[in-house]
Amino acid sequence: FAPWIAPYDPYRISIGERLLPPSPTHFAGTDIVGRDVFSRVIYGTRLSFQIAFSVVGLSISVGVLLGALAGFYGGVLDTVIMRLTDGFLAIPSFALAMVAAAVFGRSLTNMIWALALVGWTWNARIVRSAVLRIKSSDFMLVQKALGASSARMLFLHIIPNCMGPILVQASLQCGLTLLSSAGLSFLGLGVQPPLPDWGLMVAEGRTYLPARWWLVTVPGIAIFLMVTGFLLTGDGIRDLMEREIS
Repeated sequence: FAPWIAPYDPYRISIGERLLPPSPTHFAGTDIVGRDVFSRVIYGTRLSFQIAFSVVGLSISVGVLLGALAGFYGGVLDTVIMRLTDGFLAIPSFALAMVAAAVFGRSLTNMIWALALVGWTWNARIVRSAVLRIKSSDFMLVQKALGASSARMLFLHIIPNCMGPILVQASLQCGLTLLSSAGLSFLGLGVQPPLPDWGLMVAEGRTYLPARWWLVTVPGIAIFLMVTGFLLTGDGIRDLMEREIS
């Protein structure tokens, strides 16, 4: 709904209106080339959702598949997948994302792939633990006795029963992904101008602090609110699941 909410075109440059403070005309002021900051923050919300959902979707797809295979089949496959996971976890995730983004190139798509590359590990561990618990349950023993195939048990019974922990992890990971993407954009390794990315807006406005405080404050508040919203959503889903179980 950004086109209906934003009062101005987020890409419209007006040098005569550059660095204007917040006013009834420009609610959050203007930036260094006269673009309306509030409009860019609104459009940045759409971009942030795109980044968060893309990264988490890719991370969950890879993590759920590898974690389910490791927990269901065990043995050598479990050992290989878990050692690979440990190898990724041994490196600070943001540092690894920085290296991946630098290697792939500076763009929105490459940043999404870089963040997904480091985000699948916890999903794999969570799903593996859930699979180990579920596959030894009574209803799975019944399925096995009835002659259900491994694929049927895995994809129709085990993975759907892992959706609770996956949803909690997805909500929390969306918030952490936004922080990481803002950090990469701030360092110049993520979204590139002129896209209205919040981390990029903070990076462009930091030179003008403290006099032009709105350049950093407004996108910073947007980052805070969205990350907090995702984290609270994850806590709410977890509390709801615990109440249902009890």
